[in-house]
Amino acid sequence: MKHDADDIFQEVFLRYVKKHPVFQSEDHRKAWLLRVTVNCANKFWNSFWQKKVQGLTQEPEFLEEEHLRLYDQLSKLPPKYREVIHLFYYEELSIEEISRILGRKNATVRTQLTRARAMLREVIKEDHV
Repeated sequence: MKHDADDIFQEVFLRYVKKHPVFQSEDHRKAWLLRVTVNCANKFWNSFWQKKVQGLTQEPEFLEEEHLRLYDQLSKLPPKYREVIHLFYYEELSIEEISRILGRKNATVRTQLTRARAMLREVIKEDHV
């Protein structure tokens, strides 16, 4: 998995170097980098190779058991819900920024975030039973 992330990072960096984009602000630069990273990751995961090859799974190493449980619970959500959860809580982006990065309407992002929270609540309840 780390090597896949490295490949995506290299692709994003190459696009940055080739295009020499001009940004109005650091927020604009961050949004551009996030959008290109999401696009490259989606392209990678939707490629023929990824769909036909099953690799070895490697769990991330967490220092705390609670983080490992949360990672496991989040991994049970569909990708479109994991995306909005990650961007909202871990990247601390607003609904508007997330919608711009993902190319979705604000209302769609709000709905996906609400559904993701509900789904995560259910997954957590199931794990505690």
